[in-house]
Amino acid sequence: MNLYDDALLVLKQYEDPADPDTDQEQLRRVYLDHLARHPDGMWKACEAGHLTASALVVDPERGRVLLTLHRKLQMWLQMGGHCEPDDATLAAAALREATEESGISGLTLLSGGPVALDRHPIPAPCHWHLDVQYAALAPHGATAQISDESLDLRWFTYDEVAEVADASVVRLVARTRAALDGGR
Repeated sequence: MNLYDDALLVLKQYEDPADPDTDQEQLRRVYLDHLARHPDGMWKACEAGHLTASALVVDPERGRVLLTLHRKLQMWLQMGGHCEPDDATLAAAALREATEESGISGLTLLSGGPVALDRHPIPAPCHWHLDVQYAALAPHGATAQISDESLDLRWFTYDEVAEVADASVVRLVARTRAALDGGR
């Protein structure tokens, strides 16, 4: 199975447990339609948009998440980015990005697959990022190290996120907390 096939499988299996008619279900259909129309829809070169993979790094014991102040966008975001040819799965891409950008080894993805989907516009020549969002659990005592892609890297309590991040990150934190509490 290649990355494209894995993405199709992940998206076909993805569902919002709270309500099957939510924005998440609509996004899931948008992602699947995009891949059906664009065999290159996994890659940055696809100008109509492409899938990306991200992971919110969580320390549930301390009730906090690690966010990066993105160098180009100058926004506090979860770790994530473009899929690469060596990524076997979306989950592997998300874990690779989270590890690279956080400097934390030993991250593990929360079981059950992605916790959210988020579609956002990006500057030309491409038009859209179709982000598949996971949650990554930090090992006990994890120490983060800033990467070249970040201006800053910082832990925030769940409640602090709304003060620094946009609505998409706030939603991701809420959906991750629900998944941690067994609300999938």
